[in-house]
Amino acid sequence: MRDPLDVLEARSVFILREAYAGFKNLAMLWSIGKDSTVLLHLARKAFLGRVPFPLIHIDTSFKIPEMIAYRDRLAREWGLTLLVGRNDAALARKETFPDGAVDRLACCGLLKTQALKDVIAGGPRWRLDLETGAYEPDASREPFTGIVAGIRADEEGSRSKERYFSPRGSAQRWDLGEQPPELWTQYNVDFPPGTHVRVHPLLDWREVDVWDYIRREKIPTVSLYYDQGEGRRYRSLGCQPCTSPVASTARDPEEIVAELRTGRLKDVAERSGRAQDAEDGGTLEDLRREGYM
Repeated sequence: MRDPLDVLEARSVFILREAYAGFKNLAMLWSIGKDSTVLLHLARKAFLGRVPFPLIHIDTSFKIPEMIAYRDRLAREWGLTLLVGRNDAALARKETFPDGAVDRLACCGLLKTQALKDVIAGGPRWRLDLETGAYEPDASREPFTGIVAGIRADEEGSRSKERYFSPRGSAQRWDLGEQPPELWTQYNVDFPPGTHVRVHPLLDWREVDVWDYIRREKIPTVSLYYDQGEGRRYRSLGCQPCTSPVASTARDPEEIVAELRTGRLKDVAERSGRAQDAEDGGTLEDLRREGYM
């Protein structure tokens, strides 16, 4: 009997290769969180140690400092093509929740959704210089036709409605009624010219699968996920003003897997520490319809 992790890994690798073959300009979102870092590891497996497309990180300027340090260190160690997008206009006008000008949902819409849409459409972005560690304006302004993202169906309600290959409409808007059927392993990568597609290789992974895979593969992850002796850790990572830790004494992936398998957290939503979800009625559906990751 095959190891369930091997089955999940094989499907994700297959989808990554299909996406790379099917879309001319492909990029991958890297939030620095556990899911997108597992996806990054899978991409390196799929393409024999290299990632043949750029990674995109949307920097709101309010990320927890450990996240940014981890991002830059791993990008340089693994030789990744890393692009960073920001909504500098909104930041300059202080149209952010921490500044009190807008609420959390509007802040996410400006600093995450709009920044992502701008990068995908060919707007300004910054590329990491692997030698110096500095960020410089990216010379390319070519739009991306396909975006790989590390979302999982079990993480929250709106994501359970996704497909592995999900076309977006005008302005990258997600129309739930226009999602194509996906039967067995038959995935459609033949879309009309100009269609923007989101690709979700981790769609059927569970939270415990992700952590068990991190444990097995020894994937480096941000220290914020682990208890540092205070009896708490982050279960989901986002912007510092809108993200809070959960009570937990798990200090490494093995202990997190054990904790999840006890069922202690089964009635606690994985993103319960993300304040913007509560303001969106407990889901991300409104944000994601407009292009949120």
